[in-house]
Amino acid sequence: MTREYPRPRLVVSRCIEFDPCRYDGSKIPSPTVARLRKHADCIPVCPEVEIGLGIPRSTVRIVRIGGSDRLVQPATGRDVTEEMSAFAARFLDSLPPVDGFILKGGSPTSGTRNVRVYPSMEKSAAIAKSAGFFAREVLKRYPDLPVEDELRLNNARIRDHFLSAVFTLAAFRGVEATQDREALVRFHADNKLLLLASSQKMLREAGRLVANRAEVRPGELFLRYRRMLSAALARPPRYTGNVNVLQHTLGYFRDRISDEEKAHYIRLIDRYREGHATLGEPRGLLRSWVIRFREPYLMNQSFFAPYPAELVDLPGDVTDRGRDVWNGRGETSS
Repeated sequence: MTREYPRPRLVVSRCIEFDPCRYDGSKIPSPTVARLRKHADCIPVCPEVEIGLGIPRSTVRIVRIGGSDRLVQPATGRDVTEEMSAFAARFLDSLPPVDGFILKGGSPTSGTRNVRVYPSMEKSAAIAKSAGFFAREVLKRYPDLPVEDELRLNNARIRDHFLSAVFTLAAFRGVEATQDREALVRFHADNKLLLLASSQKMLREAGRLVANRAEVRPGELFLRYRRMLSAALARPPRYTGNVNVLQHTLGYFRDRISDEEKAHYIRLIDRYREGHATLGEPRGLLRSWVIRFREPYLMNQSFFAPYPAELVDLPGDVTDRGRDVWNGRGETSS
């Protein structure tokens, strides 16, 4: 049951794990990006450096003047709005097909949300929050793609969803390139449980589209399917969706496992439903049964491993690689 994964193509802020190009000449650490670099094709970009602001540089901020937002550098009085807008258009126009973005959180150019907007260049309190100038253009052009910042990716649920989405979209991009209707059938079959957890509505609509594939021209077929897939992956699955999949899949093994195994599995589902366990516990047990019984329908289901296991990371306090609790001196165990 070893899955082969495509390499997602991701645009990543250059200051995150790539180069020391922050305004102060620093580089931002991100465990997620550091690991992703081995499994994805990353396109690094620093909009501020690209328009010639240099390293290090005086900070820029968004200033709202007469109802219009401007990107300015208070220390020099320089207005770089036009330069940034032109760069964003030029850069995004030049991109190959991509599967997602990881941008610098809080940045007046690349922040995806909650970036402070000020009433003037002078010291003052923020009057609003918005996306950064470069990020605004990304969000406008790619409304259907996963766009996150490195700060939000520290949240386990957001990270899991982002990784699931970009690897699924990368796999679809490979199928889409073939324009092969039967390849789409296989893709849909392999992702049914993932779609069931994410959106039953989109699963039904995509299923009808695939069933009627012979009646739709390939270009239109793949475009419509992409829209449905993106809509299904737009938000993390609710825990109720995952529970539905876990209960549904138990039906494949009811007559193959003992009553004790079944009861243990149901307890794991209950623990997950009540917030006392991660999805990994019942899903891991289910996957072991898939391998044990070689259940053909489930062998290739992406739900069980939507992205490489090397990207699944746990904090030190829930593994045996954290602080040595016996010596009391905060030393790290080996």
